[in-house]
Amino acid sequence: MSKAILFHEPGGPEVLTLADVPVPEPGPGQVRVRVKAAGVQPFDIAVVEGWTPPGVTGPLPRIPGNEFAGVVDAVGAGVAVNPLGEELHVGADVIGFTILNAYAEHIVVSAEHLTRKPAGMPWEVAGGLNSGAQTSSIALEMLGVGKGDTVLIHAAAGNVGTIAVQLARELGASVIGTAREVNHPYLRDLGAVPVTYGDGVVDRIRAVAPHGVDAVIDGAGGAALDAALELVAPTRVITLVDHHRATPGGIRRTDASMRHVSRLAAVAELYDRGVLKFHVRRTYPLARAADAQREVAVGHGRGKVVLTVP
Repeated sequence: MSKAILFHEPGGPEVLTLADVPVPEPGPGQVRVRVKAAGVQPFDIAVVEGWTPPGVTGPLPRIPGNEFAGVVDAVGAGVAVNPLGEELHVGADVIGFTILNAYAEHIVVSAEHLTRKPAGMPWEVAGGLNSGAQTSSIALEMLGVGKGDTVLIHAAAGNVGTIAVQLARELGASVIGTAREVNHPYLRDLGAVPVTYGDGVVDRIRAVAPHGVDAVIDGAGGAALDAALELVAPTRVITLVDHHRATPGGIRRTDASMRHVSRLAAVAELYDRGVLKFHVRRTYPLARAADAQREVAVGHGRGKVVLTVP
């Protein structure tokens, strides 16, 4: 048997329970991973509260969690490498993504969703890397951000914001990041010009970007998204929060179909080369997944919350 976090009915963190489940077996094209760490994110909270991701069917219970890192401990028929040509043999350290099931000791995923973990990358970093890596990479590509652009990132000190700032800088863009004042030194260290949230934020942004802003990644929603629309056309805004405001020909949201292991591998390589910084705010043992989700639900935290699996 294996341990996993289950929920048998929708609700808040209190519905999460640690339980024994059968060890899953990989089918053709699949890999089983002994999980060492798993990221915790708002996506997981929405799933527990009752949202069903596209493509997910079947009754409860379910296991939340869509990003993880661990050690390959079984491979299905036909598996030798991932789409990048990396070997996926038993004993390989890997980083991966899925839709559900990462809050567990074991997970089975397609070989297409795994990349090799750099040897020097801590497990807690690897386990929490995917969501920010994929979302940031996709958003910047959809917005066509490149050299000489000025990008505004709302909630820049959060998990996605932290990576988006650095990827935008790698593309040659200048970055303005909104955050609480306590996080301004952190943003400067990442290479962004920090601006405080709240009344007058549009004027403060214009003061540090006199030639204007070219694109916005909104990780805050609400008034921050309203401010973005005073600075750029709706099609130049991607919101990561207020998805209900995304419309054809207007405000945009990231396209989940663009998730690919190459994006994750590219960000992992930047970390391995010392180019990209990743901040783990706090780790919790798997059994305390409910506490981890409570912390993430509060919001406004710097960096990532990660579950560690013994």
